[in-house]
Order: sequence, then structure tokens, then C-alpha cells
Amino acid sequence: MKKYLFILSSILIFTSITQAQDDASVLFIGNSYTYYNDMPDILSDIAASLGNSVNNVSQTTGGATFSGHVGNTNTFNAINSQIWDYVVLQGQSQEPSFPYGQVNTQSLPYAMQLADSAHATSTCAQVMYYMTWGRENGDPQWDSINTFDKMNERLRRAYLRFADSSNASVSPVGVAWKYVRDNHPNIDLYTADGSHPSYAGSYLAACTFYASIFHSSPVGSTFIGSLSANRALKLQQAASICVLDSIETWSLQHHDSLSAVNFSFDIDTLNLSVSFNENIAYVDSVLWDFGDGNTSTASNPTHAYIDPGQYTVELIGYSPCSGDTSSQNILIEIPFGGLEQLQDGGNYTFKRISENAYNLSSLDQNRIEKIEILDLMGRTMKVKLNALNMHSVNIEFAHKGQLLIHFELNGVPQLLRIHN
Repeated sequence: MKKYLFILSSILIFTSITQAQDDASVLFIGNSYTYYNDMPDILSDIAASLGNSVNNVSQTTGGATFSGHVGNTNTFNAINSQIWDYVVLQGQSQEPSFPYGQVNTQSLPYAMQLADSAHATSTCAQVMYYMTWGRENGDPQWDSINTFDKMNERLRRAYLRFADSSNASVSPVGVAWKYVRDNHPNIDLYTADGSHPSYAGSYLAACTFYASIFHSSPVGSTFIGSLSANRALKLQQAASICVLDSIETWSLQHHDSLSAVNFSFDIDTLNLSVSFNENIAYVDSVLWDFGDGNTSTASNPTHAYIDPGQYTVELIGYSPCSGDTSSQNILIEIPFGGLEQLQDGGNYTFKRISENAYNLSSLDQNRIEKIEILDLMGRTMKVKLNALNMHSVNIEFAHKGQLLIHFELNGVPQLLRIHN
């Protein structure tokens, strides 16, 4: 079998969706930790000051647990009321910090039920858990959470577990809370009850949600509410650090980038064909553009090219979740001086020696005779032959493209296909 040496190079190019203003619709399902100080509206004001927009709606009841929301028809009416970019779920302030087994039976199943409902209503919605904070002095009922740090760590672990169990993300408000307590202890995040957020606490939560939703820093927001500019800046910085340094930890995805497409490929050098393997998420259908005028809607197609050259292959993923495109520039060529082969049963070598010239040499002193060059239509092509001896000849082509070389070795017919 004849085998040709091809060089395949690729440059991976991803396209992303950009727009002057980023909009997000957000449904908050929670309790007083959400509605204190109108935190969702603070988020909308921060977003507006930074050139973005948040349309927020809340379904909140004081002291509500995950199971309480599941038992409330208003919760599901809110979920079903429109297509959401984000559905934020918040449990009662203590329930995720309770013992592991208790959380597994009394909280996790209901959190998952709410998440499943959100996903069923809005295919492209992201469920985002509101990681709340430990109480100022912990919960004295339990030794395991009787300090802020103990309770905060238990909440952190629980909300990450909720997210992992329901294909969701986390807005790490509790982590930002700890950062501020550790680094700016003069900023009081609590009201007098040591549980609910002060205005500064709600502002910190809103900044954390802004960074979690838009993957952008809230630093520079001109909306500071009742805070001093210096205090607001510190809270903005805390949220930015805690979210943007750990995007993967919180499983955060921008709502315009849920759909993802990428692909790899393998080339059959003998037949000039390429096998493509797609890697897609949140995509309903695909379109392949092979760069030579041909397209396909097949999954993992194989495509044969007529000629070597550079082709831009593009994979487009279509989805209600905005879609995505990935492209790679593929170069297939016969390099200068790079073609040498030993044909099975032919006993010869064929080498490129200049841009349009090749050397055909027999092995074992076999005689080369009756050389004829044809194109793929069977037409005889004009070439210049320079016999070096009975066993070696240089062939110079005037024609570009795929060619067939007929010749004999000691009377045995041979056929060689090349691309000049």
C-alpha cells in the first residue's frame, strides 16, 4: 500500500458571544436572608451602574426551608412564570449546617426537587445556591457549629454538596462573609440579632451575586447605597476575590456560555479524509462546515477532501441556550523534500527533489521502463524525464494536481498516485 506523508497543523479558535450590555433574569427563592434590605434590588442597582441589567423576582417567606418552599404552590408558580437565566435557592439559615444525615433527609431531597423543577421549566436556566453565612457567634445548640467558623464551614460544605447533587452552581456569599470578617473586622455585617444581614451584609451578598452571575468584578460600581465609598469598595473587592479566583470551585457558568462545542480530528493520509469527534454540551443539533464548500449535520462525521490545502473547519452548535461555535484551521500538505515511500511489492522509492520534480528509483537494480503520466481523467500529461541510469529517473511536472504514474519494474506494471 502506498502511503504519503502529510503535515497536519491546526490552530484552535473559539468564538464567544459578546454584547454591549449583559442582561440576566433572576428568580430568588429564599427567606429573610434574601429579602432583608431588598438585597435583590441592590444587585440590580449594582448591575445597572456597571452597564448591565438584572430583572429580579423574589419568592420569599420568613424562616422558609427547602421543604417549606416545595410545599408552597407559590414557589412553583414563580418558577413557571417565565424563562429564567438563574434560579437562586436559599435554605433556612441553620438547616444546611445540621448533622450530615439530617441534612440528607430533611434538606437535600427538597433542594434537588426545586432544582429539577427549575431545569424542567427553563432548559437553559442555571440553578444557583445562595451559600449563606454562619451566625456571628455560631449556633450554641450544637458543639459542632457553636462558632462562626465552624458553622460557616459546615454551610460551605453543604451548599457545595447541594450544587454537586443537582447540576447547579454556588454563589459563595458565606466565603466572602468570612473574608470580610477576617480582613475588615470593623465592618459589621450583622444586625443586632447576630444572624440577619446589616445593609453592609446585604451589599456584600449582592456584590457576590453580581460576580457570580456576570463573571465580572463589582469593583467600580457607583451604586453604594447608604455605605461610604471606602466601605463599599472593600466589600466589592471581597466579593470579587472570593468569586473570580475560584470560578471552577463554585461551578459557575455565564448564562450566555452554557452551550459549548469543541472537536478533535484524525486524518487518513492515504485517502485525504478526516474523522471528526465532537465534544458538546447543551446543544440540540450541529452543523459542520468543512471549509471546502461541503457541510454536514451528522454527529462525528468523516469527510474526504479532494485536494490538500488549508481548510477552516467550523462546528456550530444550535441550542436555546444561545449556541456556540468552534473552528480549527487545518493544513494538509505534502512538504518540500518530505515524500519518500517503499511500495509493498513495488520495491522502489519516490522522493520530491524540488517544487515540481521527483526522483523515482528502483531497489535491487530493477529496470524502470514505460513511464506514463495521466491525470484522473486518464489523459496523458506532459512531463520532462531525465534518466540518471537504468534504475533511477527524475520526473519534472508541468501540471499541478493529482496524477497517476504508470511504469514497469522489470516488466511488472506499477501504479503510483501523487499530488503535485
